[in-house]
Amino acid sequence: MPKSKPAPPPLIDARVHAESFRQVREAHRLELVEDYVELISDLIRDGGEARQVDIAARMGVAQPTVAKMLKRLAKAGYVEQKPYRGVFLTAGGEALAQASRERHQVVEAFLLALDIDPDTARRDAEGIEHHVSADTVAAFARFVQMRQRPVE
Repeated sequence: MPKSKPAPPPLIDARVHAESFRQVREAHRLELVEDYVELISDLIRDGGEARQVDIAARMGVAQPTVAKMLKRLAKAGYVEQKPYRGVFLTAGGEALAQASRERHQVVEAFLLALDIDPDTARRDAEGIEHHVSADTVAAFARFVQMRQRPVE
């Protein structure tokens, strides 16, 4: 006789459900902003400048797409564009880039601690980092720290 599947859990309260979806929408909205400022920061650190053509190549999008996003980032106060000189992060943009980078590093370290192969961990961390709460990231960090302690 085949085993029956357990019944699915009942739906959660509509307000709680709606809040969950709202949080996901907000994470999606911020995800692209964070990816851009982090990449701009990385390009500046690596080569001293972030040019629109380099951003487009690394994001895998067309230059007009980058131009549109850079206008959005400038309006939000994260970047400054200087004619013939590329893109520069404001203090707020650099702070956002650093926070995003740190979150990514924690999530990637957590996945590596679960024995996920490094390429997969890097790619998966890129998506996960934007969709977990600060409490979850902190728990990931504690888990990684506990795994790194020497056994007595």
